[in-house]
Amino acid sequence: MNIRNTTAKEKMLKKIRQALLQKKENPHPMFEENQLYKDEEDSLDVTFAREFTQMSGNFIYCDGEINLIENLIILVEKINISKIYIWEKPIQQMMDQFGFPYRKSQQALEEIEASITGCEALIARNGSIMVSNASESGRRLSVYPPVHIVIARASQLVMDVKHAMAQIKERYGDDLPTMITTITGPSRTADIEKRLVLGAHGPKQLYLFLLEDRF
Repeated sequence: MNIRNTTAKEKMLKKIRQALLQKKENPHPMFEENQLYKDEEDSLDVTFAREFTQMSGNFIYCDGEINLIENLIILVEKINISKIYIWEKPIQQMMDQFGFPYRKSQQALEEIEASITGCEALIARNGSIMVSNASESGRRLSVYPPVHIVIARASQLVMDVKHAMAQIKERYGDDLPTMITTITGPSRTADIEKRLVLGAHGPKQLYLFLLEDRF
């Protein structure tokens, strides 16, 4: 009679099969009772502004488009920039309405000083901006310029990443953008001597202009 030797691998697989057959209601009963985040008492806009500014973002609230243009003029004069690129048509139309100067060209990007883009959603929980390559801005205008200015509306505020992804799935259906990412403050690194450096591989300054929706 041949006795088949049981290998260590077979023993391990047998244990795994037995463990899968032994169903438990919850092997870690304390896990779900402890929340990853505390419940927020503040509104979405206040929560976002708090978290965004803590990550070195610059938050500007605008009660209308005129106020937004006024704040933009103050900003460009303050940081002394003029080569501002905008590729998204809705933002171009807004700027044209008030005569705000910008560049439409997709050439000479080495001259770019700032970009103005929209976004997919604002994630209040961690003060992040969700962007994708579905807009005319693509990937480049959120990465190339030293100053990135984002215009968003209050209706784009959500609490968590899962809510932002739900909005994107509802907006695009099965034709999801090939690039979806979040921006949490200006580009940063601490790889060099463990010292935090802003603008290492992307914009050094990030501004969020939150615009109230028009009804």
